Amino acid sequence: MKTRKFGLALAIVLAVGTLLAACGSNSGNSGSGNKDKFTVALVTDTGGIDDRSFNQSAWEGLQQFGKDNNMTQGKNGYDYLQSKSDADYTTNLNTAVRNGFDLVYGVGYKLQPAIEKIADQRKNTNFAIIDSVITGKKNVASITFKEEEGSFLVGVVAGMATKSNKIGFIGGTDSDLINKFAAGFKAGVKAANPKADVQIQYVGSFDDASKGQSIASAMYKSGVDVIYHAAGGSGKGVFTEAKNIKQDDPSKNVWVIGVDRDQADEGQVTVKGKDYNVTLTSMVKRVDKAVIDLSTKAKNGKFPGGKTIVYGLKEDGVGIAPTQDNLTPEMKAAVKKWTQKIINGDVTIPSKLK
Repeated sequence: MKTRKFGLALAIVLAVGTLLAACGSNSGNSGSGNKDKFTVALVTDTGGIDDRSFNQSAWEGLQQFGKDNNMTQGKNGYDYLQSKSDADYTTNLNTAVRNGFDLVYGVGYKLQPAIEKIADQRKNTNFAIIDSVITGKKNVASITFKEEEGSFLVGVVAGMATKSNKIGFIGGTDSDLINKFAAGFKAGVKAANPKADVQIQYVGSFDDASKGQSIASAMYKSGVDVIYHAAGGSGKGVFTEAKNIKQDDPSKNVWVIGVDRDQADEGQVTVKGKDYNVTLTSMVKRVDKAVIDLSTKAKNGKFPGGKTIVYGLKEDGVGIAPTQDNLTPEMKAAVKKWTQKIINGDVTIPSKLK
């Protein structure tokens, strides 16, 4: 009888020990890195993954990273959470943490307050903020770009393309970030065409295509013939207006310069069986490349927590789109010349409007 009791007691002790060990192996939140598989998610701003711009580029980068690493979309691989309003940022970030993602991206500077708060609460999860800088947190990496450099190049193109010497810039918001685009663009225009005037207006958001179209309409009616937008989803309205003008009068000289991605497909329009494209060129911002780069570092145990990574022309982080069908040889030569000057440090591009 004593032998049976001793055996039973020993079995109970072993079982409790095994249970405690199992609990210990999953201590902390699910993003603590104790899993066999690396997982990563991104939280969009209100533009969403189909904004044909910034968020979409980030998602395309994450999809490519997943493909390169044989990952599947979902909680056990890579995924996204789309924000319908600013109020969704905190909720979506918390959801990503609860779902166990090791690395969580916040796409856009608007997510900074939410990431700062949650990163303090969830120290075992790594976060990355795109287009803003968060300091003093070892579980947060910041990704920024030299938007002014790429914008300068398309400004040079706009200055050479305009016939009216009236050029427009439409930004999503009047913010330090968007003004980097505007400042670089204006400097590029003036470098190529000192006589040109640049009108600058803001939509007030990145998801109001209707207002973007309304602003573009007023600009084109005032004589502007080239508009550069840095307005995310609101920029869709700029393309809509330019295409409508082209449909009414194919001889009309109206252009749009896209942003973040190669937006040549956004400018396609057919009038009486003939194909046109109102996209002059685009300033590409390689958010996709940055996402792939940082995700790879994190997967390999080299997450640059507490650091800011900057992508400019030298790092191939910004530039001019590969689709250049509407650029003249002179424009291409000018872009090449200025690109080399910027990379060599022969010229400094302003990042603030004067």
